[in-house]
Amino acid sequence: MEGSSAVRSARERERPPLPVRREEVRSAVEALLRRYLEGRLRVVEELDEECARDLAAPLVDFTLGGGRRMRSVLAWWGWLAAGGTVAGARAEAALRACAAVELLQSFALTHDDIMDGASRRRGAPSSHQAHTDAHRERGYAGEPTRYGESMAILAGDLALSWADDLLYEAFGELPGSEEASRVWRDLRTEVMVGQFLDLRSQACRERSERAALRADRLKTASYTVERPLHLGAAMAGAPEPTVTALRGYGADVGVAFQLRDDLLDVFGDPDHTGRPNGEDLRQGKNTVLLAVGLELAERAGDREALRILRAVGHQGPAVEQAAQALERVGAREQVGLRCAALAELGVRRLEQLDLPDEVGRGLEEFARTAGKAWAG
Repeated sequence: MEGSSAVRSARERERPPLPVRREEVRSAVEALLRRYLEGRLRVVEELDEECARDLAAPLVDFTLGGGRRMRSVLAWWGWLAAGGTVAGARAEAALRACAAVELLQSFALTHDDIMDGASRRRGAPSSHQAHTDAHRERGYAGEPTRYGESMAILAGDLALSWADDLLYEAFGELPGSEEASRVWRDLRTEVMVGQFLDLRSQACRERSERAALRADRLKTASYTVERPLHLGAAMAGAPEPTVTALRGYGADVGVAFQLRDDLLDVFGDPDHTGRPNGEDLRQGKNTVLLAVGLELAERAGDREALRILRAVGHQGPAVEQAAQALERVGAREQVGLRCAALAELGVRRLEQLDLPDEVGRGLEEFARTAGKAWAG
């Protein structure tokens, strides 16, 4: 037995360390996902070749074909921030668990596009739109849109199942798997509640900054930044002060990230964002940007801006008119300043932690990017 342990230890030492820098972590995650998804695709092919071709393969292509992998990078940095190693079987298991967040993202985007009626994603037809187009091209029976949405729902469900599988397969080798499982459960529930709040606010035509921030906190801040960091830290068995600091950073920077996204939706460059400008306005979403614009217009007595912004979402004005009104009353500037302030607050929370140099620089750079709200 002792000889076997010595052999295992030697093999552990021979394994090259895993990367820390953002782009290198991203590449490692993509390579891991490719191997994993190719294996899952083969399983589906054995069950049914048409399902593999028409349902699973497009999901695999979508997952591998775009995205910045920032959630998995943040989860990996959370692991390292809590003392996780960069080499050995546990480090490799931790990276696999971090990669599972990318499949959760594929699930969320696929279902989100159905609910929003979005025809484009990452510069290409969204999942439900692509399946709708395929229905028409192949002359299938039935209603194309319903078929497309049904196929996309299945694709999202498959992505969520694969995310759970990848994560729990990795957890078997990690010290903090029990706590990390709880974080994963909370993360998935928060995504659903945040999406509910988003849908309900649209249906009720709500225009409340407080409600918009609550949805942002659950749907984006938690899912994009706070919980990935928390997941990684939990896998490493992080002490409570570390968890508190990382979650505080994640909440602040995550909200800043969403506010920046609100601005990019209205004022960004479609070639950069991969979607048409003004989707949130056309759908009548209750964003902080819109709520602030209404408040500022009312305070300034700008009746024309009030008329335009109140009409958003129902036979509303052109996106260009709404954008001009938001700019004129100062909503763009105010939300941009909030982005910067939240990002700075998040960076200050990192001062409580003794982080590896590359992790500290990476988290600070990520926060600064979230705080730069003037792109476009």
